[in-house]
Amino acid sequence: MESNNNDDDNNSNNEIAYEFLPYFRAYKDGRVERFFGIDRVPTSTNPDSTVSSKDVVVSPESAVSARLFKPTTVGPNRRLPVLVYFHGGAYCFGSPFCAEYHNHLTSLVAEANIIAISVDYRLAPEYPIPIAYEDSLAALKWVASHCNGQGPEKWINDNADLQRVFVAGDSAGANIAHNTAMKAGEEELAGLKLIGACLVHPDFASKEGDVPKPWFFACPGTSGSSDPRINPAVDLRLGRMRCGRVLVCVAGKDWAKERGLFYYETLRKSEWTGVAEIVETEGEEHVFHLFNPNCENAVNLVKRLAYFINQE
Repeated sequence: MESNNNDDDNNSNNEIAYEFLPYFRAYKDGRVERFFGIDRVPTSTNPDSTVSSKDVVVSPESAVSARLFKPTTVGPNRRLPVLVYFHGGAYCFGSPFCAEYHNHLTSLVAEANIIAISVDYRLAPEYPIPIAYEDSLAALKWVASHCNGQGPEKWINDNADLQRVFVAGDSAGANIAHNTAMKAGEEELAGLKLIGACLVHPDFASKEGDVPKPWFFACPGTSGSSDPRINPAVDLRLGRMRCGRVLVCVAGKDWAKERGLFYYETLRKSEWTGVAEIVETEGEEHVFHLFNPNCENAVNLVKRLAYFINQE
């Protein structure tokens, strides 16, 4: 029986390199399918809304952008804390512009009365790690470029208190927030003061050194459990993390719960002199607040993040 070369070609083209269902699939021929984060919620500057939003370009060279949020009624002379946010998605999917993240940041800005910058870092595998880290640090530097009040974005010039800056993220985004805070300790940030980090359901190595599978796909050059970016327990620089306060949030039914607890204990036992807090939401799963934002536990989580940012 003769073979069908076209069928053979189709089969080879459809070989899966990695998948994270129901959100993502990559093929060995380089094709990528993303099923989450591909919608785009429009921005709004409607004066009747509680929160206004707009999209900005952070780096023309890399085309990295971000979505900005601010309380609509804030006056031009009012200075608010700043949150730089990194979305989750196993480093491979997700977006500040999709409904889940747009709605979450809108709720958080309304509750906390802050300025937020949600970063659209570039995604693996097209842009493997460390590009997401580099883009995220570039976004923090972009915020810092406004320290003299002459930066490119009016909302930040007019209303941002760059002496009260926080980084935050969920899942892989929490990992990025941690690594951005670490890298910020080695950078000159033009007077920006990084106060704290909020890590929600963070994605790190486990106490046993087990590394999440998406990490190997997103970071093909990694050394695995000896890589300090995914395993802070082996990071000799941990004590030099820039911020002085860290909030770790875990969920009772989350597959990443023990990883978050291990990160918290690792940070407390390190030479870092800051204050670490941990909060657990019982009975909930990984990033539940994104998919069920109106449930009581999600509302309480937003309130807890807002309290952390605004406490003196």
